[in-house]
Amino acid sequence: MSAKIQKVLARQKAKIEEGEYYEAHQQLRTIANRNVKSADYDSAIDLLSSGALLLLKAGQGGSGGDLCVYLIEVYQKAGLKPDVANKARILSLLRAFPPNEPSKKKFVGGIVEWSSKNGEYPAGDPELHHGIGSLYAEEGDVYDAERHLTLGTSDSAQVFSDMEYEWYSSDEPSTAAAYAARAVFPYLLVGNTRAANKALLLFTSRLSTSHPGLGVQSISSPSSDIRIYPSLPLLNFLGLLLLAVQRGSSDLFKQLKTHYAAHLKEAQWDEPLAQIGEMYFGIKIPTQSNPMFDMMSSMLMGGNNPFGAKKKETKAVGGPAPPPPALD
Repeated sequence: MSAKIQKVLARQKAKIEEGEYYEAHQQLRTIANRNVKSADYDSAIDLLSSGALLLLKAGQGGSGGDLCVYLIEVYQKAGLKPDVANKARILSLLRAFPPNEPSKKKFVGGIVEWSSKNGEYPAGDPELHHGIGSLYAEEGDVYDAERHLTLGTSDSAQVFSDMEYEWYSSDEPSTAAAYAARAVFPYLLVGNTRAANKALLLFTSRLSTSHPGLGVQSISSPSSDIRIYPSLPLLNFLGLLLLAVQRGSSDLFKQLKTHYAAHLKEAQWDEPLAQIGEMYFGIKIPTQSNPMFDMMSSMLMGGNNPFGAKKKETKAVGGPAPPPPALD
C-alpha cells in the first residue's frame, strides 16, 4: 500500500471514528473512482477494501457494502484472477458484514460472477462457495448455505451435514431422512457422488451417536459401509441409492424404488429421483420441461421444500441456480 493511500485511509478512519460515516464513504468512493479511471487498480483495491472494512466494523453495513460491491467491479475491470490473496480479501470483508445486512447478497452475487468469469470453475470458485456457505450456515440462513455448500470444496460436506443435522434435531426423530436428503440429492444432482456419500455418512454417524436406541445394523464391503435403521426406511433407501449409483446398476435402482414405493410416495421425492435415474442409470424422463433446472431451483433455492423437511424461517436464494462446478 502506497504512502498516499495510507494517508487517505488515516483521514477517513478519523472521520469514521467521529461518526462522519457518509462523508468518509463518499470520499473513499470518489478517490477510488479516480484511481480506476487512471487504471491504478492496486490503489483503488487497497482503498476500497480497507475503507469498506473500517465502515463495516463501525456497523455501517450499507456504506461498507457499497464499497465492497464496487471492489468486485474493480476486480472485474482489472481482470484479476481468484488467487489466494484476492479470495482472502473478499472473505475477510464478507465476515465483517453486520447480520442481515441486505447489501451482502449483492456482494455475494458479484463474488460468484467474478470468480466464474475469471477463474477455472464455471459455477464460481469452490473455495469461495465454501466460505460463503459456511458463513450462511453459521448465521442460520439454511437455503443460501445449501446452495453454496453444494458447489463448495471437499470440506463442505462436513459443514453441510452438520447444518442439516442441527436443523433436524429440532424436528421429530422420524424425519431424519428428509434432512439427510437435503445434502445427498443436491450433491448427486451436480455429479459429486463423493460428497453425497460423505454427507450421508457424517449425518448417520451423528444420528447413531445421539440415538443409540435405534438399533442400527452395519453392512460393510470392501467398497462401501452402509448403516441400516429398521425404524427409518427412507434413510436406508438413501444409503442403498448411493450404493446403486456407485455400481451403476439400473436394476438395483428400479428394485429400490419398487421396494420403498409406499415410503417414497409419502416423501414426494419423485422429481429428484427421476433426474438421478436419468443422470446415473440412463432412464429417460418423459417430460418436455427442463428437470435439471426445476430440481436445482427447488433444492438449491429453497423454493418448494421438496424433501419433506419443515420450513425454515429464513430467506431463500434468488435467481437461477448456477451451473455445476468442476468436480474433484
